[in-house]
Amino acid sequence: MSTPFLFTGPDDAATTILLAHGSGAPMDSASMNAAAAALAEEGLRIARFEFPYMAARRTEGSRRPPPKAETLNPAFRAAVEALAAKGKLVVGGRSMGGRVASMVADALFAEGRIAGLLCLGYPFHPPEKPTQLRTAHLMALKTPTLICQGTRDPFGTKDEVPTYGLPASIRLLWLEDGDHDLKPRKSISGFSAADHLTTMARTVKAWTETL
Repeated sequence: MSTPFLFTGPDDAATTILLAHGSGAPMDSASMNAAAAALAEEGLRIARFEFPYMAARRTEGSRRPPPKAETLNPAFRAAVEALAAKGKLVVGGRSMGGRVASMVADALFAEGRIAGLLCLGYPFHPPEKPTQLRTAHLMALKTPTLICQGTRDPFGTKDEVPTYGLPASIRLLWLEDGDHDLKPRKSISGFSAADHLTTMARTVKAWTETL
């Protein structure tokens, strides 16, 4: 697989974060651009890539729907191989991208290929279907993990997620009133989207220094 990467942040950063996109938007969507810029401000190097079905939308003009998340595992591993990052590597992504990363993380961690897993808005369940959990593989996760989640994310709220019994390897950063893109309603929460992105990036930076 030929993997074109989109880089943000210093080339000589101690830590590189490899991020995949969500199911419906590309690697250069507004939310991905904003997250990458915030992380780069903290001195992290961000590498973004697209799964084949999303890349095909650019080259073929198709609207190929996303396949089942688990079928994308080989593509994520191929991206790790192609990136050949120097120094510390963290894998992760937005929504579905983070979910795919979580399914390959432990094997990569055991191989010494990665230091951690970062999920920006993890899709714990489909919206309005709280019983259809996507957490079974997380229960045995050994890779150090940080999930940044909005408290009102319809894919997993602050009321729901603590009831799942996630392992100690998973740390959660809750962003007040954030939605699936981590965006709050400023009139309700007092926070802006920029505030939450800054908090997210600073937390990620401090977390990577512990890995």
